[in-house]
Amino acid sequence: MTAQTPRTTLTPDELGTLFLFEALDAEQLSWLAERGRVEVREASETVYAQGENATCFFVLLRGAVALSRLVHGDEIELGRTDQKGAYAGAVQAYLGDRVDQAYSHTMRAITEVEFFVLPAADFATAVRTWFPMALHLLEGMFLGTRASDVIVGERERLVALGSLTAGLTHELNNPAAAAVRATETLRDRVSKMRHKLALIADGRVDGTRLHQLVEMQDAAVRRAIGAPSLSAIEAADAEDELGDWLESAGIDNAWDVAPVLVSGGIDAEWLAEATDNLSEDNRRAAVGWLTYTVDTELLMGEIEDAVQRISGLVEAARQYSQLDRSAQQPVDVHELLDATLVMLQAKFPEGVRVVKEYDRGIPRVPAYGAELNQVWTNLIDNALAAMDGGGTLTLATWHDDAHVFVEVRDTGRGIDPDVRPRIFEPFFSTKPVGEGTGLGLDISYRIVVNKHGGDIRVASSPGDTRFRVSLPITTPAVEEPV
Repeated sequence: MTAQTPRTTLTPDELGTLFLFEALDAEQLSWLAERGRVEVREASETVYAQGENATCFFVLLRGAVALSRLVHGDEIELGRTDQKGAYAGAVQAYLGDRVDQAYSHTMRAITEVEFFVLPAADFATAVRTWFPMALHLLEGMFLGTRASDVIVGERERLVALGSLTAGLTHELNNPAAAAVRATETLRDRVSKMRHKLALIADGRVDGTRLHQLVEMQDAAVRRAIGAPSLSAIEAADAEDELGDWLESAGIDNAWDVAPVLVSGGIDAEWLAEATDNLSEDNRRAAVGWLTYTVDTELLMGEIEDAVQRISGLVEAARQYSQLDRSAQQPVDVHELLDATLVMLQAKFPEGVRVVKEYDRGIPRVPAYGAELNQVWTNLIDNALAAMDGGGTLTLATWHDDAHVFVEVRDTGRGIDPDVRPRIFEPFFSTKPVGEGTGLGLDISYRIVVNKHGGDIRVASSPGDTRFRVSLPITTPAVEEPV
């Protein structure tokens, strides 16, 4: 038995079964059949690569292919298909030299595939000759859409950058201002401590007590580092008790000194024991020295907290932008959600409460982190707009054997049932004119469904709107068609 010889051409009748050519007449189908050829590519083979000269127009006859694009050094998969009649390649050949005639993406075979291949020049001739009116419409639509896409895309990027910048600068302002205030106060305290050191150098402070004073200072620092957090009532009681002791010991500004020492974990009992054998003058000097020491330690703690807060915000910005990540890798969904909340914090009205219902046991999912953050940004931003300044925003996560689920809920006005079927359409928006592009949910849908093989759905009633995103735990693959 001999092996079947692979076909190299299609008959006009076979071409007519493809949806792309079904409206052509017999003469046109014969013209295509004469100029086209059949090609077979093996699984994992690159059919064509991004940037190469676009020499051919490909129509899929059987098998499955994947399209990908290289963006900033990372290969991003655009989609997969096994639909008979799907086409790609030199689809813009009819525009001639008005556009760069290069493949805009890479096509790879997922399974063994078979194509009807038409040279780009013949495809361009067919379109120009057979469809002159359609050609003008296509040219206008392509060039006009490309120009509008550039404008809208720039606008979307500016809006996203503005949200990121506003959120980050707003959050950075508080710890930065706290660090500046603490530094200014610390400079004053250090100046006064230098004055005390000058007194010691001049011999005006009893040198025989210097060693004991240093030991007291070390002990005070240890207490300040481990000082417990006190409630307002507990702190007030401790300050009253210590202030009374300081007054009875003849300490100047006793009620200014007491709050500082209490914040450092120093109480009347400890201070009385530490200064028990000192003369009145030495006790005043010791208390003053300890106050500066504790105050300095507390100020350094404030600066450290502020710097750590700034570092945390920078880390959140890194998580949000995912600038240091490869195109796709396993990500922690909670880290992405938390980073998005930080970046959007400046947009949260005071009347909105955030609730997190996280399932800490969910696994990492293979994803494009920066693009998922764009999804969370769009959903959270819409939820805030729906609540009109007051309500509860809930972020919930859970999983099953195959998927991780993320749900964004709000207690806003809900989505009108009449418009709900259209909310994922491009350029459709329920916001007033000028307040939205109508692309947020369309972009979110394409990121979740087309890029990640997941799903996004909405359920809404007044006071309870839920956008549920499901993401596969393993990278989805296209099965070989039967």
